[in-house]
Amino acid sequence: MKVLALDTSNRPLTVAIVEDNQILATETTTVHQKHAEFLMPVIEDMFNKCDLKPNDIDRIVVSSGPGSYTGIRIATATAKTLAFTLNKELVGASSLCTLALNCEQENMLVMPIFNARNNNAFTGLYRIVDGQPLSMIEDCHTDFDQWLDRIKHNFDNEQICLVGDYSVFLDKITEKLGKNLYELKFDNNLPKAVKLAKYGQTLSPVDNIDNFVPRYLRLTKAESDWQKLHPEEVNQSYVQKND
Repeated sequence: MKVLALDTSNRPLTVAIVEDNQILATETTTVHQKHAEFLMPVIEDMFNKCDLKPNDIDRIVVSSGPGSYTGIRIATATAKTLAFTLNKELVGASSLCTLALNCEQENMLVMPIFNARNNNAFTGLYRIVDGQPLSMIEDCHTDFDQWLDRIKHNFDNEQICLVGDYSVFLDKITEKLGKNLYELKFDNNLPKAVKLAKYGQTLSPVDNIDNFVPRYLRLTKAESDWQKLHPEEVNQSYVQKND
């Protein structure tokens, strides 16, 4: 199976083309966040270097969130467009799970973290089982102090691997969980499209490409402001429709 994998959910842009267990091409950059400008040229360049055409791909795998609103939208829209126009399978994976793939120690708990500012984080908890991340606590957008209390209460005696954008929280993490921490270093704190591509081969494709949407895990500011003004319509769309 030939797989194109992409992740632009945060600052890194990472893309890979993998055939079964063979890496055909991969590129990761962290020096800019102009993903809308660079993503398609990177993909096109990879196809050229591999002497492949887009139609040669069997499946497209994308990290669909959480993370940066803009980054998630770019990756998701690109993956959907390619899958629809080429009539290829589309697979979505958690951006946090993509990070958790960097930990390969069997039975280890893994805590991937994205800084969401104001002491909030996108995070979740995974356990490595048979080489794959198994979700123990679902991905969420949470106050980080409350999150650490939850982790300590439920997993106080287990070693936990940290991965991702957690430097701003490191003092709090060390104070609360210090004796149980294991940190991944250097490039292992970045998402890797190669690992995403391999993992994506084990997942089921989406049933309906049109209905595939990003996993933001929190409201946009526009949605939040709208709900404050319309508390009785919390479950309704904030987009006003004109007859």
